[in-house]
Amino acid sequence: MMSHLERVCIDKGLKMTEQRRVIARVLSEAVDHPDVEAVYQRSVKVDPRISIATVYRTVRLFEETSILERHEFGDGRARYEERSNSHHDHLIDMRSGRVIEFTNEAIEKLQNLVAQELGYKLVGHRLELYAVPLDDASGGHAPRDSGSASKT
Repeated sequence: MMSHLERVCIDKGLKMTEQRRVIARVLSEAVDHPDVEAVYQRSVKVDPRISIATVYRTVRLFEETSILERHEFGDGRARYEERSNSHHDHLIDMRSGRVIEFTNEAIEKLQNLVAQELGYKLVGHRLELYAVPLDDASGGHAPRDSGSASKT
């Protein structure tokens, strides 16, 4: 069965090699925001012939054709998620590296209001909140290298 991302690639006219199909499936099935290394590790479990260079090239191609969105969440790694038609923001747990997707109408309205008050019409934005759990007595530090973050 074809993944959603494979279908998007075909609809955009991309040539779909078997290795690209595997990478697209891995990305489509991700419930987190994986970096290239995580995509590679998951892909070679399906097809051991896939090289890290192939994953880098494919992820870059998917990003350039607006299939994937790239994020920098402050941990030194580029993370990726399928480009979505629905807007959402991110909260990054600085202790675990977990990435939580959310929408909040009050924030959306406030951003528009701020732009209007400054004499602008808001045409887009990206909001990333960096936080530690309320019960974290340490005050938060740099994120631990926990592999991949999760998406809810």
